[in-house]
Amino acid sequence: MKKNKPGFTLIELMAVIVILGILATIVAVNVSPFLQRANLEKMRADLSQIEKALELYKFNELTYPSTDQGLQALITPHNELKRPYLYPENGYINTTPLDPWGREYLYIQPGQKTKKYDLYSLGADGLEGGFGDDADIGNWISEN
Repeated sequence: MKKNKPGFTLIELMAVIVILGILATIVAVNVSPFLQRANLEKMRADLSQIEKALELYKFNELTYPSTDQGLQALITPHNELKRPYLYPENGYINTTPLDPWGREYLYIQPGQKTKKYDLYSLGADGLEGGFGDDADIGNWISEN
């Protein structure tokens, strides 16, 4: 008589893999909206923090940093300051936060979409335009 060896057959393994794949798909579909919302909330918080620093900068310098000076003007003083004695010792912010996809926020002054300045992220794809996660999101959204 032959003894059956302990173990799994190929069909049993394939069934388990298919079941795990279905479960992973269900979890991914249900978690995705929460991840998108978390990214949006992080962006809102980041933009708010940078906007407050820009307003403090304008209060002291009577103008926003130029596009060339960029957001770096909020971290370290530059040579073109009108009132260098008002520049905070530690800057207006410690560092500029990165967007949810690990890229720097973009800054244009004067703004193309707002009167003051444009502060935005290019979205997940890093390219202008797009839809969904790839859409550009910036301070002009909160103004409308």
